[in-house]
Amino acid sequence: MRTRTLFTLVCTAAACALPLAGPASAADDVPVLTTGGTGGTPVAVGDVLTAQLASGTTATLYSSATGTSGVSCTSSQFTATVTDNPAAPGTATEALDAHSFDSSSCTSNVLGVRAVNSITVDNLPYTTSVTSDGTVTVAPASGAVQTTVRLSTLLGTITCVYQAPSLTGTASNDDNSITFTAQQFTKVSGSSLCFANGYFTAKYAPVTDGGAPVFVN
Repeated sequence: MRTRTLFTLVCTAAACALPLAGPASAADDVPVLTTGGTGGTPVAVGDVLTAQLASGTTATLYSSATGTSGVSCTSSQFTATVTDNPAAPGTATEALDAHSFDSSSCTSNVLGVRAVNSITVDNLPYTTSVTSDGTVTVAPASGAVQTTVRLSTLLGTITCVYQAPSLTGTASNDDNSITFTAQQFTKVSGSSLCFANGYFTAKYAPVTDGGAPVFVN
């Protein structure tokens, strides 16, 4: 999301002097994350943000950035707890507590794969930062972002483990969304039937705080 259109206050000498000249405008106190619109109600530290896949979209893990071979799911969601929401422009932070995929909604078009048994996001929580320009970054406290995919194949069940140093997405106030596009994971363990790289694409919308859409300022 951008200031025009979700994801400490620093008192400078000039800002601290403002009360001497008159009351500061309400816009001076607008935090990075709000509900009710840009410049709206501040999202409180400790609030839990939630989102599911945008209606009519899928989350995919494909074997190449531009290909269509891999795994696709129609049901996925995340929850994140706000840990800091400073004044805009700035960077809000969240703890990504849960990120799940409903395996019953997942399919694979990879030759020899009969079913997707599970997709698990490991090593949670991750730190998520959201800047005023709409840049979303998901990173681990240490190590890597890790996902484990278990597939039923003609040769039995295989487990594929993928890692990425971090993920970068884009937040938009147009539909209160966060979009990840072709974020690369590298296979760190698994059968030779597991593709060497997985490229993750998904759009989550709307991101909400207690049911209210979240905006980025």
